[in-house]
Amino acid sequence: MCGIVGYVGRQDALPILFAGLHRLEYRGYDSAGVAVITRSGLKVHKAAGKVRQVEATLPRRLKGTVGIAHTRWATHGEPTDVNAHPHVDCSGHVAVVHNGIIENAAALRSELEAKGHVFHSETDTEVLAHLIEAFGGELDHAVRQALMVIEGTYGIAALDARQPERIVVARNGSPVVIGIGEREMFVASDVAALVRYTEQVVYLDDREVAVVEAGNYRTSTLDDRPTSKSPLTVQWGHEAYDRGAHEHFMLKEILEQPDACERTLKGRLDLQFNTAHLGGLNLTARDLLDIKRVKILGCGSAYYSGIGGAHLIETLTRIPAEAEPASEFRYRNPVIEKDSLYIVVSQSGETADTLAAVHEVRRKGGRVLGVVNAVGSSIARACDGGIYIHAGPEVSVASTKTFTCTLVAFALLALHLGRIRDLSPAAGRRLIDALQKLPAQMREVLRNADQVRTVARKYASRANAFFIGRAASYPVALEGAQKLKEIAYVHAEAYPASELKHGPLALISPETPTVVVLPRDHLYEKSLSSLEEVRARKGPIIAVTHTGDERLPGKADDILLVPPTEDELNPVLLTVPLQLLAYYAALELGRDIDQPRNLAKSVTVE
Repeated sequence: MCGIVGYVGRQDALPILFAGLHRLEYRGYDSAGVAVITRSGLKVHKAAGKVRQVEATLPRRLKGTVGIAHTRWATHGEPTDVNAHPHVDCSGHVAVVHNGIIENAAALRSELEAKGHVFHSETDTEVLAHLIEAFGGELDHAVRQALMVIEGTYGIAALDARQPERIVVARNGSPVVIGIGEREMFVASDVAALVRYTEQVVYLDDREVAVVEAGNYRTSTLDDRPTSKSPLTVQWGHEAYDRGAHEHFMLKEILEQPDACERTLKGRLDLQFNTAHLGGLNLTARDLLDIKRVKILGCGSAYYSGIGGAHLIETLTRIPAEAEPASEFRYRNPVIEKDSLYIVVSQSGETADTLAAVHEVRRKGGRVLGVVNAVGSSIARACDGGIYIHAGPEVSVASTKTFTCTLVAFALLALHLGRIRDLSPAAGRRLIDALQKLPAQMREVLRNADQVRTVARKYASRANAFFIGRAASYPVALEGAQKLKEIAYVHAEAYPASELKHGPLALISPETPTVVVLPRDHLYEKSLSSLEEVRARKGPIIAVTHTGDERLPGKADDILLVPPTEDELNPVLLTVPLQLLAYYAALELGRDIDQPRNLAKSVTVE
């Protein structure tokens, strides 16, 4: 991994390839490179570092109308010039870029070296270039043969200078999309790289291969059986991927949350029956009445939103619900119950661990719904039905608007399930009224960003932090700690507030601030007791709460306020100040906010 771009047509390929790479920088990477078929043969230019650095050192004579490019996030081998993609064969005719992991690369490398192939990198990807060379013949035939002997995941693009009119692409577990132009074609691992040039795209499925030429494309299975693909229209224009006047994509996306929330809600609130209209579930009311348990699966922030979703569903429907990391679920032997509903959560819709969990559930006869942001993504297509959150493109590696919009989507699902069961019309209307107010309340929170910035400056230099929350506030604490870790590189831990006295209190000190997620709900007094435990040990306290308690200024060092809403929706609003807290702490510390070290936006490898 991490980003693939390709072009075949009549234009100079390099500007298009580099424009695509710049669009994919948000995914995280450590090196970049291009391969172009020129009049004098295949030319490759690559290096460790940023795309702009590679672009600045391009040789003058590197012109061609067919090329591939890549941004790499290191898996096999360190981020060096030699390990950067593209990789070439011994003859210097074949070039390959690859996202994924080839699990049997070491064995294949030994076999190829025994036959005289010379390797120059530590990567697993270079094996593919030599395999294609070894099989020879037509490029698509050689690619198929090579892919049949490898084990693992891949999204690849390959070209051969002796067959300069085509690019061959394939996928298995790592996304590949084809962009259709006017007598020109584009390929990429993410539609973000294509939206400047075309609105018509085709998504490859697993174990599918495509031969892409300037005037057409042909898709088929790995064993060469033709497949039929219908182009889809891209939902978002290239402006959605621009930072605009904002210093960082993360800040832009935090500020976009009110509008994103409105899109999640649009057309889904049924005022006649005080419920939510969710047409994409593909489950009847009778199907939903038969559900005895709900299991939510996701990774990272998606998992934390799943914890919040499980709490909402159990509260409003009285159906037992729980969340589990998809990365753990896929590696045990889970019991799949016919009367359980499985829900997977993913911003990109391409998260490898989550997609594997979908396949495991469906293989065992379970029903899977997806809560996904990316329309047409692998997870969205693999599920039985689901909810698109419509948050819009999220470019920063750190999830912000997709997290809050996912919580809103779970509120809609819980409302829908609850009204089918025993949730009263009055309770349904209460939630609908609160949901309708959320976007305006988010704007109110964002207007207080300068206050959050002042608090962030006060504590940014601290080496550690605690986040605590009780019940529905616990996933908010988890997400707050996650943001501080991944963006500011500050060690932060989240705990259920009730667990604080069962061990973590040993680490409380005047140097360790504790963020207390403190909604004015039925557990408020209980949460205040946890705050007092920290205060008694002279730990600095940042309270994220509502107005109304005159006692609190004497108990907390700093207070961040959000408007009151219904208890079920408190997590949506309480999350926003914590996003800003992490952002401004990272800004104070001079971090690379949109592309934090060691992280990638879409984790498509294990």
